[in-house]
Amino acid sequence: MNNNLTEQEKIRREKLEFLKEKGIKPFGSRYDRTDNAKTLVEKFGELSKEELEEQQHVVRIAGRMVAKRRQGKIGFINIQDKFGNTQCYIAKDMLGEENYDVFIKSDIGDILGIEGYVMRTNTNALTVKCQKFTHLSKALRPLPEKFHGLQDVEEARRRRYVDLIVNDESRRVAFMRPRIIRAIQHFFDGNGFVEVETPVLQPILGGAAARPFVTHHNALDMEFYLRIATELPLKRLIVGGMEAVYEIGRLFRNEGVDARHNPEFTTVEAYLAYSDMEGMMDLVENFFKSVTQEVLGTSTVEFNGRTYDLSKFKRVHMVDAIKEKTGVDFWQQMTFEEACAIAKEHNVEVPHHFTGVGHIINAFFEQFCEDDLIEPTMLYGHPVEISPLAKRNEKDPRFTDRFELYIGTTEYANAFSELNDPIDQLGRFEKQLEERDLGNDEACEIDTDFVEALEYGMPPTGGIGIGVDRLIMLLTGKTNIRDVILFPHNKQRG
Repeated sequence: MNNNLTEQEKIRREKLEFLKEKGIKPFGSRYDRTDNAKTLVEKFGELSKEELEEQQHVVRIAGRMVAKRRQGKIGFINIQDKFGNTQCYIAKDMLGEENYDVFIKSDIGDILGIEGYVMRTNTNALTVKCQKFTHLSKALRPLPEKFHGLQDVEEARRRRYVDLIVNDESRRVAFMRPRIIRAIQHFFDGNGFVEVETPVLQPILGGAAARPFVTHHNALDMEFYLRIATELPLKRLIVGGMEAVYEIGRLFRNEGVDARHNPEFTTVEAYLAYSDMEGMMDLVENFFKSVTQEVLGTSTVEFNGRTYDLSKFKRVHMVDAIKEKTGVDFWQQMTFEEACAIAKEHNVEVPHHFTGVGHIINAFFEQFCEDDLIEPTMLYGHPVEISPLAKRNEKDPRFTDRFELYIGTTEYANAFSELNDPIDQLGRFEKQLEERDLGNDEACEIDTDFVEALEYGMPPTGGIGIGVDRLIMLLTGKTNIRDVILFPHNKQRG
């Protein structure tokens, strides 16, 4: 026996041998259930104690034993399945001495099958009176203490399988996530979009500004990136005539980990031919109202101590936000040198790779305005220097028809009137290469194939990307992204 085992683990292994001696498989076989915690309430929740005794409904349930109380020749256990807990009554005179002995030797955490009829106790609790007790799987490790669970949140995220067993809130979020994903699909499907899949491995770094993960394809003898965005393949499909497409996909960015960032995360990107930035503004308003209503039954959410109404969105230009906060008017024409002087006056850092006034405008916004965007706000008018894939604004080509959606100072969406001019697009890519040479690790590469695709003609198009994990955080009330991802990335144990 492993000498590193705890005393409880040694005892559980002894019980494993006991089961084998009894001819019982410690790790079980198929067990056909008729019911679960949900269906028991649906079928029998309205029946009285007398009606249940008269009708003698026999059911078969299975799950993990999470509570056990025994006194002499009777006992009560709680069986947990994915819908909740079911109380079961165990009596020696019904099971027989040998099977009752198996029950006595069972441990919290064991997976059991219970067959019996539905009853109510004297306290009116819906209960299954066990006629047949089946051991299905032996738990060789004890669960954390019942009322405390995993106190170390990092350990809970690292051992999510244990967290889900002992933490009702973790189970709630785990089951809420796929409901939110379905609501996203319902919205886009219902608005004429087609769900597609695009490659995770991409030979060109593009579609966003981010540091990538790099891998090597042995057969092709090529370097590939794990995608940082789904944007460029999806826009190729618009060129191909699919007109309205979306993808819910995993993205990978080799960057920091904090409460709002995980290196592997999920977004939904959507592209609509013959639309533009304002069309995407209307779409995102309808999206948030629709998804929130379907999942929560309301358009308001409680998050981090505040209430947000997701049926009301403000629209604010970046330059206006900066002017209101700092008094600096970037609507005025100025040289890069003049903008650098203004930045110095306001203690705004100007890194070496900044090459245009637009970089400084964005730095002002991030330093002075971003933390003020509390109510749902579409912040639009990003400078062309930081928006290599967005169409220039017709009235002022220094800026693009692009917006970001902020709620509670957090960015939830990014959208543009998509750049469909292949000559302008190539020039933007070349500008990105200049930034890379000057030290910007997040600058895009030139995607020649994408430029060629645009040369075949892409209709005017609106596009949007929405952070799915952050949306799930908002709708479940979680302030850390790792609490809405079943298997977040963590540092290895020291």
